[in-house]
Amino acid sequence: MASGWWPGHSLWCPARPSPKGIHGLVLPWTDHPQEEPEGSSAMWLGQQFKVRERVLTVVCAYAPKRSSEYPSFLESLGRLLDGAPTGDSIVLVGDFNPHVVCGSEPTNIGTDGEGDSHAQSRLVHLTSHWAFQLVNDSLAYSRADSFCKSQFSSLATLDQSEDHEGALELLHQAGLQLNLWVKDPSRSAPNKPLALSKQYLQFSALNFPKESHEGFARINMSFPALSSISVCVRVQWDPAWTEVSTIFSYAAPVFTNEFQLRGQEDMQGRILLALIIHGKHLPYKASFPNDGAWHHVCVTWGQSSGHWAIYVDGDKKDMGSGMDTSRDIHGDGIFILGQDQDSFGGNFTEPFVGNITDLNVWNISLETMHVRALNACSVTTQDMLFSWSIDHLSRHPVVKEVHALLFCPAVHQQMELQGCRMLQSWSDQLPVFSMADCSMPLPFICISSRERYLKMKQISDSQSSKPTAFMNHLMKLSNKSQPVLGQRPVGLSSLAEASALLDVSVQALEDSQQDGLQPSDMVSLIQLLSLAADAPVQPSDATTPSQENIQELSHHFISVADSIISQDNAFKWQAIKEVVNGPMDVVKSIDQMVTSFSPRLMTETDHLTIQSPNIKLAVQQQNLQEGSRGSSFCGPETEKHTIIDCISVPHHKIRDLQNNGFHKLTLVNTWYGSLRPLFNPEENITMVPTVTDGSQRYLGTVLGSSVISTTVLGDDQTVSTAVHFQLHHRIKNPIGTMYEPVCAFWDFNLTPDAGGWWNTRGCEVVSKQYGYTVCYCNHTTNFALLLQVYEAQISPENEKALQVLTFIGCGVSLCGLLFTFILFIAVGVPKSDRTTVHKNLIVALGIAELLLMCSEWASANKAACFVVTALLHLFFMASFSWMLVEGLLLWSKVVSVNISEDRRMKLYYIIGWGLPVLIVGVTLTVSVNKYKADDHCWLNVKTDTIWSFVGPVVFVLAVNAVVLCRVVMVTVSSARRRAKMLSPSSASKMQTFDLTWAVTRPVLILLPVLGLTWLCGVLVHLSVVVAYIFIALNAFQGLYIFLVYAVYNSEVRNAIKRIKEKRKALSFTNCSQPTTFLPSQRAPITSWGCSPPTPSSPETSETSGPPSSSSTSLVIKNESFRKESFVSFTFKPAMGNQVVQLTAFKPSGMMLMLVCDY
Repeated sequence: MASGWWPGHSLWCPARPSPKGIHGLVLPWTDHPQEEPEGSSAMWLGQQFKVRERVLTVVCAYAPKRSSEYPSFLESLGRLLDGAPTGDSIVLVGDFNPHVVCGSEPTNIGTDGEGDSHAQSRLVHLTSHWAFQLVNDSLAYSRADSFCKSQFSSLATLDQSEDHEGALELLHQAGLQLNLWVKDPSRSAPNKPLALSKQYLQFSALNFPKESHEGFARINMSFPALSSISVCVRVQWDPAWTEVSTIFSYAAPVFTNEFQLRGQEDMQGRILLALIIHGKHLPYKASFPNDGAWHHVCVTWGQSSGHWAIYVDGDKKDMGSGMDTSRDIHGDGIFILGQDQDSFGGNFTEPFVGNITDLNVWNISLETMHVRALNACSVTTQDMLFSWSIDHLSRHPVVKEVHALLFCPAVHQQMELQGCRMLQSWSDQLPVFSMADCSMPLPFICISSRERYLKMKQISDSQSSKPTAFMNHLMKLSNKSQPVLGQRPVGLSSLAEASALLDVSVQALEDSQQDGLQPSDMVSLIQLLSLAADAPVQPSDATTPSQENIQELSHHFISVADSIISQDNAFKWQAIKEVVNGPMDVVKSIDQMVTSFSPRLMTETDHLTIQSPNIKLAVQQQNLQEGSRGSSFCGPETEKHTIIDCISVPHHKIRDLQNNGFHKLTLVNTWYGSLRPLFNPEENITMVPTVTDGSQRYLGTVLGSSVISTTVLGDDQTVSTAVHFQLHHRIKNPIGTMYEPVCAFWDFNLTPDAGGWWNTRGCEVVSKQYGYTVCYCNHTTNFALLLQVYEAQISPENEKALQVLTFIGCGVSLCGLLFTFILFIAVGVPKSDRTTVHKNLIVALGIAELLLMCSEWASANKAACFVVTALLHLFFMASFSWMLVEGLLLWSKVVSVNISEDRRMKLYYIIGWGLPVLIVGVTLTVSVNKYKADDHCWLNVKTDTIWSFVGPVVFVLAVNAVVLCRVVMVTVSSARRRAKMLSPSSASKMQTFDLTWAVTRPVLILLPVLGLTWLCGVLVHLSVVVAYIFIALNAFQGLYIFLVYAVYNSEVRNAIKRIKEKRKALSFTNCSQPTTFLPSQRAPITSWGCSPPTPSSPETSETSGPPSSSSTSLVIKNESFRKESFVSFTFKPAMGNQVVQLTAFKPSGMMLMLVCDY
């Protein structure tokens, strides 16, 4: 239609009209209405315009929905065109394609009958399980694959018999015999970023020094005449060298400047490249930065077309044609690296300074796909004349061999130069495949499940017949009479087109905000995001989008994505789950968009942040040559003092990138705050429980945090590196349940048909704190916390009460142990092996309980917590070892053991202290990295480390249980013998009492020191009552020991009684003057001064009788002794004599008595 024909008017055909619409069209040059036979599903509409004496007829034609009617439709269309008068113009609009489905029921794709010529190029064939869609628009392989994914399907493989039948029927009905793209199932899934160590290869390179201008290298081979040539080389230009240099030169005997590549630095610090072909010097145009990095340069020339090209790092930087095509490049020449040949093989000038490696020569003109593959280190030997090998070179002595580590992703990505898989023909109903250039445009077939296709069609038909509020606003803004999304099988041809669609979509979202999005709107917008992310970055025209336009596109992209993953749409996701894999499809589109657009986004800035209510995106760029620095990214702050979700790349990992030769680092970080509610809460995430100690019942695993991601680009190449991240727990613990966090990431390749699934490979928990978890993963992707749900056997209230009871009990127990130890030392309990064992047990148990009380405070410091864990292990093991010694000592008392006391104590010390040190030392040596638990200061119960404590404890308890049984048996036997000695009248009653006491008494006495109360720990998970009993028995173990072995111990009581008697004797100090004492060799004669006792003195009050009593008592102080020594002097009346009794107390506790009669 010529421009300016209908100013202010628009011509369009509506969507396929209903059966009640007009089925005929009367045209001036026809004698009858143009209509189909009775019952035909073909339709005709039209209108005529007369403008400037010319007639324009717009015909809207709709092909029949039954294939049997299609021939008559084409016949009618032919008659219509044949009868048109000369000079009139006809515009045909509508649906001219057949619609093919299984069983004669016609089916078109979601945009059925909407008049979009692109949409009508898709034909569908349904089988019992699958839907085959033939897209008759030609696309390159990668774009065909992306388009199928945007339609929630995949590129057909045609490997199954059902696929053969469906594709063959579809092609037969469409009448197509064209080549088609198909997917090769043997190819692996799209590769994830690889570790740096896997992306580098070492090359042998030649160094051309700056100090000497004579360096060169020569290829030792004879070259034939060349009608085409390609030379590829990797160059590292010396940044300090600014002179014109020759990278390589080829000279023939008859012409010296046959083929040459030269370079020079410009004012902007770029190395400009130029070719010399047949002596003609082409302009300096292609370039790479003089940054000291390695660059891949390829030059090609073909004699037949005269076409030449220069590629830098895989991209075509300069090209042209029109060179001399009359002759080939002469043969028998000399190929020199690093010098220009002013004469054949000599007179070198314009030396190169830097490093050269991987130079290869072909006698063909390589295509772009081959050059890009070679840039990524793929190898092609087709028509190769020379393959890089220093052994095949002769060089000047100043040129030295060096080693270069080059970035080579294609080595592990298995980039195939032979092309992509294509369906070429059919043979005996079987497909015949071949390989073709992946950039060649071909039709293709998309395949999806029948259910998904029918659901998509239902959504699309609903959108066509009754557009939603959002779609109405969109049509109004785009000046369209029909929906504009989801109808572009060829994708988006440029960033400008993607930007325009995203712009009107954002405006429509704002206008329809009150009505909200419907499920069909969400499907259309997800398709739009997928197509926009796949839009070609290189513009198809000469207009290059500015950074401002790219940033605006990115803002609109994030805004549309935010509206889709809003929590308000949580229930709507369930309505489209048969079509869309899930919200991670949106995440994948964002990842693809930012990774693809980042070079354009960051041309004029080093930091960009885009934030919406549910998404925060940050792109950071840094030049590693200016010094590397660590990088961290955090999600938005929502509340004060709330834990923030953060992710960071460790500084040493960034330094590794620098050491591996990267110059530019780009970090793309994204935070998604609303994804968790969008996952089906009833869909359990299958995962092996991490808590297996039987204390909790595993219920399932759920997504429990936001999703946070990092993508690392080194020199615009996606690389993988380790990251740390912390995520806030966004699920509150219901009463009776608890969560165990697991660090995970979304693996798009785990189940590709379902869009991926959660994976934990390479991730581990660093620390678990209240409300958040810190993780480490050895790669980059989208991360989250999965919370494993367990049913708590103990309610939070009981758990808190048990914690308080434990703390109080340990405090009381510690005091009891301390007092017991002090009493053993202070009161002078007679020394014996039994008291020595008691003292060691008290020391070990007391220190263990003190450490247990302090362990909560130590958990904040990783190093301190590790030390406390080791000490707890040591002293609790020592406690049980001394409990074992208690049992062995008791056994030696019950069963005769012929071991001397000294030897026995040495053995006891070895068991009590040596054995725990040995166990702890061996455990630390064997499993130091798995020794401590993650969230508290104790042994790791998730590994075998815990058995270094449980095993010895079970052994001690078993031995002591045997000892206790033996003691009870001996006690019962003794009680029976005593009972038999009783009188027959009371024997039965006394025997029952003695037997009961004989069993109860040793059990009560020996339980605390034999550690048998710890047997309750095995039954704790059965009932909370058992937990209270266990804590009460063991937390108060020290108090129990104090009562049994101090308060009610006869030895301690006797020692205390002696101290009381001594103090009582010291109180009798009534004699103030010394008198002469009995003479001896050791002490002088002492005089005694006596005073009569007074009735009020306490010493005489007890012995004084009535006045007629003849008894008298005197207290005499012996001053020749120390102050602690006293003598009592008592007179007693006798039958005829007076009896004098003297009692002396010495510091040693010995009592001397002297009795005299007179």
